[in-house]
Amino acid sequence: MLSSPLRRYLLLSILLLAARWAPAQVSPPLGVWADAQGDTQIELYSCGQQLCGRIVQLRQPTDANGQPRQDVRNPNPARRTQPCLGLVVLQKLQFNATENRWDDGEIYDPDNGRTYSCYVRQLAPDRLEVKGYIGFPFVGRAQVWTRVR
Repeated sequence: MLSSPLRRYLLLSILLLAARWAPAQVSPPLGVWADAQGDTQIELYSCGQQLCGRIVQLRQPTDANGQPRQDVRNPNPARRTQPCLGLVVLQKLQFNATENRWDDGEIYDPDNGRTYSCYVRQLAPDRLEVKGYIGFPFVGRAQVWTRVR
């Protein structure tokens, strides 16, 4: 049988090793980000254990009639009158420690009314890779977003 000090030492050693090998918790890239063209700013925020994003600024916030832009290409006719400002365009992203990215999410493109699979990877404190795709991530379109605040 092990002595009490030896048991404490072994227990502490095991806990320290387990903590060292445990996957690091990554802070989500919360804040406001500009898309690659600088036309849209998206606020990334926590929604439960997931990462979501909504449009908070548009370079052209109004349509040709001077009215706030609406989600006119939404496949759901009941949603075509909702304003683009405040529209949730990123959702269901969950952190994948193996890939070191926010994965298995969806990105909605109000310009064409389509929803794509998506992942977000932080390249630097002020840069994100955002990729939308159909089926497999290696086929799709990636953009680098820049932190606004």
